[in-house]
Amino acid sequence: MGMQGIGKTTLANLIFNHKAVVDHFPFAVRRSDGCRLQLRNKEELMESDLSQLGDVWSYDDEMQRLKAFLINNRSLIVLDDSHLLYDMIEVLPDTLNGSRMILTTCETRLPPNLKMKSDPHQLRLRTDEESWALFTHALKFSIPPELLKLKDEIAKRCGGLPLLIVKLGEALSHKDATIEEWSTALQQFHHDQQQLWPNTIYKIHKDLSLYMRRCLFYFTLFPQDFDIPARRLITLWVAEDLVQPEGENETPEDVAERCLNFLIAQGMVQVTKKKLNGNVKMVRLPDALRQYWSSKAQQATFLGVHTNTRSDLSLGTNKIRRLVDHLDKEDISFDHIHGNHSTTSSTSLTPYYEDVLSFLSFDTRKESKPGEEVRNFLRQSISSGCFLVLLVLDLDNVFRPKLPEAMGKLTRLRYLGLRSTFLEILPSSISKLQNVQTLDMKHTCINALPYSIWKLQQLRHLHLSESCRSKLMLQHDTNIPTILQTLCGLLVDEETPVRDGLDRLLDIRKLGLTVSSKQEAITLQLQAVVDWVLKLNQLRSLRLKSIDESNQPWDLELKPLVSLVNLSYIYLLGQLRNPSIMSQFPYSLIDLTLSGSGLVEDPMQSLDKLPNLRSLKLLAKSYLGKNMLCSLGGFPQLRVLKLWKLEQLEEWNVEKGALRALRDLEIRFCRSLKIIPAELLHRTLLKIEIISTQV
Repeated sequence: MGMQGIGKTTLANLIFNHKAVVDHFPFAVRRSDGCRLQLRNKEELMESDLSQLGDVWSYDDEMQRLKAFLINNRSLIVLDDSHLLYDMIEVLPDTLNGSRMILTTCETRLPPNLKMKSDPHQLRLRTDEESWALFTHALKFSIPPELLKLKDEIAKRCGGLPLLIVKLGEALSHKDATIEEWSTALQQFHHDQQQLWPNTIYKIHKDLSLYMRRCLFYFTLFPQDFDIPARRLITLWVAEDLVQPEGENETPEDVAERCLNFLIAQGMVQVTKKKLNGNVKMVRLPDALRQYWSSKAQQATFLGVHTNTRSDLSLGTNKIRRLVDHLDKEDISFDHIHGNHSTTSSTSLTPYYEDVLSFLSFDTRKESKPGEEVRNFLRQSISSGCFLVLLVLDLDNVFRPKLPEAMGKLTRLRYLGLRSTFLEILPSSISKLQNVQTLDMKHTCINALPYSIWKLQQLRHLHLSESCRSKLMLQHDTNIPTILQTLCGLLVDEETPVRDGLDRLLDIRKLGLTVSSKQEAITLQLQAVVDWVLKLNQLRSLRLKSIDESNQPWDLELKPLVSLVNLSYIYLLGQLRNPSIMSQFPYSLIDLTLSGSGLVEDPMQSLDKLPNLRSLKLLAKSYLGKNMLCSLGGFPQLRVLKLWKLEQLEEWNVEKGALRALRDLEIRFCRSLKIIPAELLHRTLLKIEIISTQV
């Protein structure tokens, strides 16, 4: 399933002509010209239309002849037309005697009476890396080094759509390999690509619910070609009330994640980067859709409410609902934010910003000005009665914004994004932001939060700065927000109350802790943390470090985690004192990283039985043995394997049939390992990277 040009027919034809498929099915049928069905007879090594089954006088006769033929002959059927699909359902016999059918369709809904052997395979837009690989494959010559500077633009202009990527590759194959020629061709291609998207635009208006259309339109708040972290987008949707729980035990985040995955599956959103385990990391609105919504009238009509981005005055009013700072000097808000504040009166701001719901800044200048300008603008706006209904304040990557004490008046604020700002201090008035759901302070210089932070009883996601060893001040009798789902980057030392403190947080889904304390206290704190982790039935992601006062890996004694059936990501740094834990991870595990574990027994013999593991990273001193074996049938889903600084490893054997899904192998500084397993050397789909010298 998928939109026009996404590669459905190409994939179906690859299967149709695959040697194993040809050998298995004596006959194969596919539509060849939009009407006639074509039959392949393996024994006679020939293809013809279905007239060989008898006299074919009409389409209905053709269908009936096909039905009679399928009853007695094991065949493969490939159909790429939804109308033909309905007819096929009527004529297919109940028992196909081993026959199979592959359907390709642009439809998002399949007939209810269609019985399928598997879930639909939904093709998605390609990532930037995949787009570039397909483009270079379609190009008929090697790319000169000077043209590599166009790599990003080529990937972005195609929007991840394979048909466009291939067409662009073929078109540029006939152009002179110069910057001027290629740039001109890209500009022309940018205008020509719109013809492949009307069906998608039609489905957006016809098939998407209002809340999904609003979520999709939200992408237009971000700059063109901007890669948006999926994490950030989901929490912004929740903060803006664009999604609502639908089930009794469902959270708004669940709905938002499901909405994003649906938009990706429909080809309306492009995944630009994936995590090593295959999960979505970065997303982007395809360029063609952004261009379609570039008119102000489309913006207002599409969302269903009057929503201004930047200074959109399409409905004849100066009021801005969503303020986005792109450093555009033609934007009316540019002078308000970055101009001379001494000449701007508070009353002059009120008509523009009193009803603003969200303020997102994309000012990434690395100097003192951005921080000062944001502080002055916020202070002046708030003092004039603006921003009092603000839901979102996202200053991601704005260098050291100086937040005014007047921030405490933003009592409706739900999202405060300060990631990568290197902010040094929070205003004391932050405790007044009683409705904040997300407080993101990752990559800031804030190393201690006050007791008053726990007054934020609606807090759901708290991201702290791991590199700054961020601590939370907490007392045993503190009334903490028990709905907290995310707690990342926290330092647990001897003063951190875990028992009867943090362990009251039982709805945690994502947990990232560094346990570091004096040696006599660290063991007790680790025991308390592990006991707490085992209570977290909703836990999906666990990042746990145990380090001593010298920042070196320390003892990490875990208990079996097999009961945490939702846990899919684990990162462990520390010396594992109970190596049997290797066989006691949950089957739900997708991504595992071990560092400093000190294992002396081969971990592969236990880990290879995890049925869903896709990414495995064994980092420095995680394994101290000399031999490693990957057995037949082991690691059925593993796609990424990284071996770093396993300095004692001398011999690695891979049996035939092991690691069949492996696509990315990276070996760094394993100096004693001289030979790569022969079983892996001739796999055409496997990318192998070896770095033997440490710089």
